[in-house]
Amino acid sequence: MTQPTRVFIIDDDEAIRDSLQLMLETVDIDCQLFSSAEEFLERFDMELSGCIVLDLNLPGMNGIELQAELERRNIRLPIIFLTSYGTVPITVQAMKSGAVDFLTKPVAIEDIFHCIQVELQKQSQNNDELESEKLFLQKFNTLSAREKQILQLVLAGNATKEIAHQLDISARTVEIHRTQILKKMTSSSFLELASQCTMHNVTF
Repeated sequence: MTQPTRVFIIDDDEAIRDSLQLMLETVDIDCQLFSSAEEFLERFDMELSGCIVLDLNLPGMNGIELQAELERRNIRLPIIFLTSYGTVPITVQAMKSGAVDFLTKPVAIEDIFHCIQVELQKQSQNNDELESEKLFLQKFNTLSAREKQILQLVLAGNATKEIAHQLDISARTVEIHRTQILKKMTSSSFLELASQCTMHNVTF
């Protein structure tokens, strides 16, 4: 199961928070509002994924300081920065530290919304890829040691008779193993399986 996704809006401007919340909720995107970095750190649920819309100039801990604190706590959420005024060095620092965008106020709510959509789509794609890899590796780990050995030889380009000779077993036994490998991996062919092994960086 993938983690629940939420947009975390951290801004001391109540109008910005409310406008974004209204727009996100009209398209069924869950969001959570915070007026300060400290409030976010106190209430953040590590089980959630998503992205952060973060005001740079917050009272107390500012946006750059929060970004550094999230890094220290190993909280890896994409950050979209908002600022009423920003400098080139601050922008460069934020982007080098992993910010995905840096928007200068006044900014149209629609522009912020577009950035959020892009990041959530990226996360959805990444989650799908992680789930696919997890499922593939689960199936791969059901193979016996002999099946993995034969699979490795098949992927190296060895024919059935060559594998039988190398392993000192009958060609019929190799064929049985080949059939079982495809069945366990739910693959239609070894060509497809070779592509999947490469995509998921399988090592023997």
